[in-house]
This record gives sequence, C-alpha cells and structure tokens, in this order.
Amino acid sequence: MRALFSVSDKTGVVEFASQLVDLGWEIIATGGTMKLLQEAGLKVINISEITGFPEICDGRVKTLHPKVHGGLLGRRDLDSHIAQLKENGIEFIDMVCVNLYPFKQTIAKPDVTMEDAIENIDIGGPSMLRSAAKNWSAVTVVCNPENYAKIISEIREHGNTTKETRLQLSAEAYTHTAEYDMMIATYMRKAAGLNEKLFLEYDLKQGLRYGENPHQSAKFYATLETVPFSLATAEQLNGKELSYNNIQDANAALNIVREFDAPFCVGLKHMNPCGAAIGTDVVDAWKKAYEADKVSIFGGIVAVNREINKEVAELMKPIFLEIIMAPSFTPEALEVLCTKKNLRLLKVDMSKEEGGHNQYVSMNGGILVQEQDIETRTVTADMCVTEVKPCDAQLTDLDFAWRIVKHVKSNAIVVVKNGATLGVGAGQMNRVGSAKIALEQAEAALKAEGKDIRNEALVLGSDGFFPFDDTVTLAAEYGVKAIVQPGGSVRDEDSVKKANECGITMLCTGMRHFKH
Repeated sequence: MRALFSVSDKTGVVEFASQLVDLGWEIIATGGTMKLLQEAGLKVINISEITGFPEICDGRVKTLHPKVHGGLLGRRDLDSHIAQLKENGIEFIDMVCVNLYPFKQTIAKPDVTMEDAIENIDIGGPSMLRSAAKNWSAVTVVCNPENYAKIISEIREHGNTTKETRLQLSAEAYTHTAEYDMMIATYMRKAAGLNEKLFLEYDLKQGLRYGENPHQSAKFYATLETVPFSLATAEQLNGKELSYNNIQDANAALNIVREFDAPFCVGLKHMNPCGAAIGTDVVDAWKKAYEADKVSIFGGIVAVNREINKEVAELMKPIFLEIIMAPSFTPEALEVLCTKKNLRLLKVDMSKEEGGHNQYVSMNGGILVQEQDIETRTVTADMCVTEVKPCDAQLTDLDFAWRIVKHVKSNAIVVVKNGATLGVGAGQMNRVGSAKIALEQAEAALKAEGKDIRNEALVLGSDGFFPFDDTVTLAAEYGVKAIVQPGGSVRDEDSVKKANECGITMLCTGMRHFKH
C-alpha cells in the first residue's frame, strides 16, 4: 500500500505518516513535506522517483504526471486498466494526503500583491484530491488533519479504511476544492473588474420541525466563522429544541444585548423588545425590564449580559418564558431553572468584537446583502438642536432610548424613564401612530403605580425623523420633556420649533436605524 503526501498544513502529519509506515505502508512525498518526514527519520520516496521527472518551475510542476494520476484513477476491478498501468510502469497509489496552499490566509494580508496571491494558487493539490476522490471506492483521500486518527484506527482494525469512510472523505475533498475555487474566483473576478458573484458557505447546523408556520419546512445553517452573539455557537443547557421562530426572536434579542456594557436585560416578543432596562446588577435589570411590560413578556424570550444567579433565576422561574440567554449560569441557577423541562437555557458568547458581518435576506429570484447595523452613536449634549438643553439624567435616558428604538420594527417609538422602557410602539404605517401606542402604554403603566404621566418628564426615542410636528405635539400632551431622533427631514425646523414652544429638548443624532 502506498500513500502520497503533499501538505501545506503540516499539523500531525509526521505522526500520521509514522503510523502508516508502522502498518507497512510506503510513503511518497513532495518538496517540503518530504524534507519534514525525512528529518523525522522516516523512509520517504521522492515524487521525482515515481514520475522520473524533476520538480520544475519552482515547484509549480511536480505531481501533474500520468504516473501520479494513473496510479490514483486506475480502477482495480478492470483488467484493462490494470494491464494499461502495468504496460506503462504505473503502480497504484492507495492514499492521498493533501491540503492546499494557504490562498485564503495570503489574500487576507493587507499588503498582499497579485504575485503573492498567484503563487498561492494550488494546481497539483486540487488535481490529486479530485482524482483520488473520484476513485474513492479504492483510494483514501484525506485533506483534513482531524481525520488522521480515524483513518489509522480503521486501517489497524480492517487492514484499510472502510468504503463508507472513503465515500465521506471523498465528499469532504470535493467540498474542500469547491471552497478553494470559490475564493480564487472571487479574488480574480475582483482583480479583473468583472461583475461580482456571491458565493455563500454555510454548514447545516440542524433541521427544524417547521418554519414560521407548520406547513413550511426549514433548516438552520451556520457560518464557517465563529462570531459572538451567535445562536450557531450557543450551548443549550436545558429545554426543547429551538424552533424557527425561536431562533429569529433569540437573534433579535442578542442584537439588542450587544448594545450595552452595563448590566442589562431585555424581554422580547415577535422580534420586538417588550421590556428593556439597565440596572445596578442583573437582578435589578430583570426587575425593571419585567415591570416594563408584564403582559407581553408571557411566552417571550429574555436575554441578559450578566451571569444568571440563583436570585434572578428564582424571580424568572414563575414566568412562562420560551428562552433565557446569558453568558453563563451559576450551578444554583441551573438547579432552579432546569426544573422547567421545556424552558430553553442558552449560554451565549457575548464578547465584544470590532465591526460586523453581512446580513442576507432572500427575495423572490434574488438576495439582498447589507452590513450589520452595528454602529450606534452615543447621544451627547452637542446633538441638541433646541433652545432647551438636556440635563445629565436626560442624556443617559436619551442614549438608552436611542439604543433600544434601533431594534424596534419601524415606524418605531420608545418611551423611557430611569433606564427602562415604559412604552414601545412598533411597526405602524405612520410615526404618530407608533407614538400613540407607546405613550398610551406608558400612561397605563404609570397610572397603575398611581402616577400621572404628565408629571414624569419622560424621554422619547424615534428610529426615523419627524416629517411633521405632529409627533412632537402628541409627545408634549403626554408630558415628554426630551426627544432623540436622527433628523434629516426637509421639515426638521417645524419639529424643532414645536419642541421649543413646548419646552422640550430635542437631540438629532444624524444616523438613522430603520428596521423594516
């Protein structure tokens, strides 16, 4: 049995080759791989001894030879193939261990040149992988060091790899070369000024019982990159399998949590926050978020950016929730919450990262791509456009409102007091309609506490500008004293004038956050 080695990633390759030698295999190798194996004391056949031809053109040409590809592609079950190989002095090659030049890593370098990129386009490697993969019924093809142990184990047990394993390895090899070619095609098309083609790489994470509705099939795919605030890498500690809608809602909740460094809690329903608050600790944040809307949170999702401890777990337990997400749970908290067998508990990486990733939305016959809306401007006093200036407490609440309203479906309005939402108006066809919903909700919440909304000096946030002064007029009727909005309407002056007349401070951030 003979194995051909030519690897860029040399992780574990010496041990793998050594074990094959111990099992009676001959090792053929190229260039740097051969040198490494020889230095480890292994007997290695130079590829040039097989081909009868030296490596030429700085190693560009070394394995593109009939004695390599004939040895890989020749069928062991056809007498004609066997005879032809014998006639041409070609011996079978039973295994290929190849991984490819680091093209992806090369083009990721900020100072990469076209010459560098070209020299890291592998030709012989993909050719050998494809040849070996095509003849998988007889040839073992391995391109991932993670498979070395399994291959050795099977050879020890059976004398060779199993046919089932060889088929799986063949599929992996074709996937590897396909991904490699996609990267090269993308880079070269851009360099050549050709129209961009979008290649997406996602692995199936799980099949789902159904989609948004029971008659729709659905699956969850995960990006190959590991990113924070992702359900793809979340660890589920308890509860039923996540549904399609669970995943949508949980993702929306995580995007809100991402906004805050202080202890924070959000309750979410149908991809809109129903209660959100910052607090002195996770317990305080939960209490304030829950009090913000005790009705809507029923059957909802909760996300916090601090460890769930026993105290907050005992407060959450009586409430019917679908999911609780946190960076961690104490053992005592798990003991409390895991008594609810259907409650999904997710441990999520909430480490901060610079920049975002692309979002993809499928359309009939196409796909929309945009950058994630990660950046959020901190609300500062110099954004004020009215005669009345904000106090420090108002600035804190305005910044909070601005970070929450960003994640409410447009048209979006939130009403805030003391770092907590009192009212959320989402998804209306006009902005004043959303404002009315949020203000009436806030009024009802305060009335239940025996308070008059007009005495509370509330803060209001809007995800879009005010095309008319009607939203400001309505806000004034409910006693709102501070407003944050992006600005940018041709009639901004009307809203500013009305705010001045009503004694309201208004701040314009200069950045819009629509969520259609």
